[in-house]
Amino acid sequence: MNPSIRTPTVSRRALLGGAVALSTAALTGCGGGPAAPAPGPGSPRRGGRLRAAFAGGGANETLDPHLANLFNEASRAKAVFDKLADYGGDVSIVPRLASGWEPNADLTRWRVTLREATFHDGSPVRARDVLYSYARIADPKRAFRARASLALIDLPASRAVTDRQIEFALVRPYAEFPNLLATFGAYVVPEGTENFDRPIGSGPFRFDSFQPGRSLLLGRYDDHWDGAPYLDELEYLTGNEESARINALLGGQVEYAHDVTPTTARTYERDDRVRVTRMPNSTMQGFTMKVDRPPFDDRDLREAMFLLTDRQQLVDTVLSGAGQIGNDLYGKGYQYYADDIPQRTPDLDRARFLIDRAGARGLTVKLDTAAVASGFVEAASTFAEQASKVGLTVVPTTGNKDTYWKDILDGGVLACYRSGAMPIETHISQRLLTNSTTNATGWARPDFDALYVRAISSADEGTRRQAYGDMQRMLHAEGGFLIWGFADFLVASAPRVGGVAADAPANTLDWARFDKVWLG
Repeated sequence: MNPSIRTPTVSRRALLGGAVALSTAALTGCGGGPAAPAPGPGSPRRGGRLRAAFAGGGANETLDPHLANLFNEASRAKAVFDKLADYGGDVSIVPRLASGWEPNADLTRWRVTLREATFHDGSPVRARDVLYSYARIADPKRAFRARASLALIDLPASRAVTDRQIEFALVRPYAEFPNLLATFGAYVVPEGTENFDRPIGSGPFRFDSFQPGRSLLLGRYDDHWDGAPYLDELEYLTGNEESARINALLGGQVEYAHDVTPTTARTYERDDRVRVTRMPNSTMQGFTMKVDRPPFDDRDLREAMFLLTDRQQLVDTVLSGAGQIGNDLYGKGYQYYADDIPQRTPDLDRARFLIDRAGARGLTVKLDTAAVASGFVEAASTFAEQASKVGLTVVPTTGNKDTYWKDILDGGVLACYRSGAMPIETHISQRLLTNSTTNATGWARPDFDALYVRAISSADEGTRRQAYGDMQRMLHAEGGFLIWGFADFLVASAPRVGGVAADAPANTLDWARFDKVWLG
């Protein structure tokens, strides 16, 4: 094995991914009167039931962690189950069920050691549980979100060395292997599990009862490897509107309201019934241009689009200032991010020149949008106004929110886009390689693909950093992602709730995590 990449403890800063969708009746029917005012959460203490309001997916909600997609499902999964690794508060990869990992010399085999942990029925977490879970996720007959990421693992050639040690064989050298262990949805379940009506996991909370589309009640698992939660019970409640979540919090029917808007945060910033926690850099905000078809197969026109964009105006209007501007690159502030590339600023004269050189003066372009994410429709409208200043007519067109992501993957030429956190390497592999399954911009460059292979095949940090930098310089100069901003994520809680992490972008380990939360 190669000691130079031995490191579960070495920071591999990264970014990661997410989506949302809530019955007001469930919130208003959860019982309990207004909570008594509390001076503050104080020191951690044990006891009590925390009621958390999330957007929900209706009667089709599932407790199968490999099917988790919505924010409430992702939070529930981390409460009941564990992954081998996850993204820490600084979005670096940190060990969870895995206590460590180590590659061989050519990065084609990685040995992972499991910590001593148990499932809720008392049975130990073993290597074969991990192999079964990964094989289930990787089954081509299933539609599990993590399947594409685990495709790099040659599961038939992987093996359990002992009950607590696994040797993973890979289909090619891969220096970023720990990213796979932390991938969204890669939870470990007991070998042979297919029924999740009463799920058994190794997470900090154990199952009690479930009403799809309404509530999930969990109890503390006293034998969790990372220590028992402070809470006795955790109850997830769902409703359809943000207003339902915040009103339930104000009325004392819940203690935690997930995903509130900047407008709501400002409205209640002086209200002693509400504490708002800001999670910076949680979602990338932007537009996709299809570079493989007219009109954006013209590099001059793509550059003009970059230069006509007033990013600060978009952050101020669409995000109400709750975010920071982007530079047409994913992963601002994280490992391998090319922060040496100068920040783009509006240059309308240069944009007009490039539009004329592309023969696009007076061009009309449809901009696909939909109410699938907060601010999409507003972003489309603001961008259309900006484009009109340089002689382009951008026509926002609202599509079907139920099929939006599928529709814009292969169709259209310009679309609103966003992404949750994931490693820059994962963003590239899933969205920017010639054979990527979610290549929404149609970017296909053999020289770019070769740089990616160079990066993931090298054990040398400097070589990887140089390759990722070169890829980002190519994308910044001529790519199809117009990334105008990075949004903060906001949650609201009662003042007596302690332990809500403030430095956890959405979908990282400490986001929507309740085993370290307490009631004061």
